[in-house]
Amino acid sequence: MKKKYQNGFFLFGLVLLIVMLSQLDFKEVWNGLQRAGYWFFAVVALWAGLYIFNTFTWHIIIKTTATESGGSDKPISFWWLYKTTVSGFALNYATPGGLMGGEPYRIMQLAPKIGTERASSSVILFVMTHIFSHFWFWLISVILYLLTQPVNLLIGSLLAASTIFCLLGIWFFMSGYRKGLAKRAMNLLRHIPYVKRWAIPFIEKRREQLDTIDRQIAALHSQKPHIFATALASELVCRILSALEIFFILLVLYPSVNYIACILILAFTTLFANLLFFMPLQIGGREGGFLMSITTLGFRTSDGIFVALIVRIRELIWTLIGLLLIKFEQKEKDKLPTERGQLQ
Repeated sequence: MKKKYQNGFFLFGLVLLIVMLSQLDFKEVWNGLQRAGYWFFAVVALWAGLYIFNTFTWHIIIKTTATESGGSDKPISFWWLYKTTVSGFALNYATPGGLMGGEPYRIMQLAPKIGTERASSSVILFVMTHIFSHFWFWLISVILYLLTQPVNLLIGSLLAASTIFCLLGIWFFMSGYRKGLAKRAMNLLRHIPYVKRWAIPFIEKRREQLDTIDRQIAALHSQKPHIFATALASELVCRILSALEIFFILLVLYPSVNYIACILILAFTTLFANLLFFMPLQIGGREGGFLMSITTLGFRTSDGIFVALIVRIRELIWTLIGLLLIKFEQKEKDKLPTERGQLQ
């Protein structure tokens, strides 16, 4: 990626991070960190492991698209891909609409190594699999709730609506895997006012590239079902293990915590927050989701506020780490020409 683009991503994310930090009550943050104690470090460290699952998913998808295209690649180390994954999620955390920051960054980072088309298809496939796993996670959580919690008319109605929503989402993505999604998404944009002004020329100019991307998307599901299942399982396991974050935080408040309850809290909170995807860092949506899910399961309102605070701080820390990785990689690239000159 060119230096000016890398600087642009870094500065864009940094500005948004500063804006998010300005919204915090630092006295409340400090009190929360003191209360959490060493469990806070466990929460932050947990995500270093969870990002390995995301990187593994993207890595096997990249290898699959490379096999389908038959092209030669520059070597892609798992550690480099891990850093790119963390930075991509950092930009998504800070960006309204999520995909406006992290996905273009991933494509621009990967394109010099495997080409723009394959970089685009691998990123689209990763995002599809990441979101697809959410729908399965939410559906599994509905079943867990029915098996472990009492259900009244209101809760039953919400669970029924959630089930329908999840099944529709699963159907949509299965259709996208079979037929491709890139061209269909762009054709949808051509009907949106104002957006269609650039969407129509873009589609006409890159019709062949979009067809190639869609073929690669469809190939993962139809020709490599075991890789598709492995990628989906990796993301789904990551979703389930991420409930450890809530488990660690609630251990500060209660000596024994039911892990299934933590999964249900995470499922409802992420579902609610993703419905408000347009908000930067999902401010308000995440906190509201924690409050509603935790109180519904019999915890106190103050517990929901505490969990939401610690999760928010963790997100800000990993956003900062991701942005610093962008800056450090740029410095490493700047050193290479100097080192080569010295060797000569």
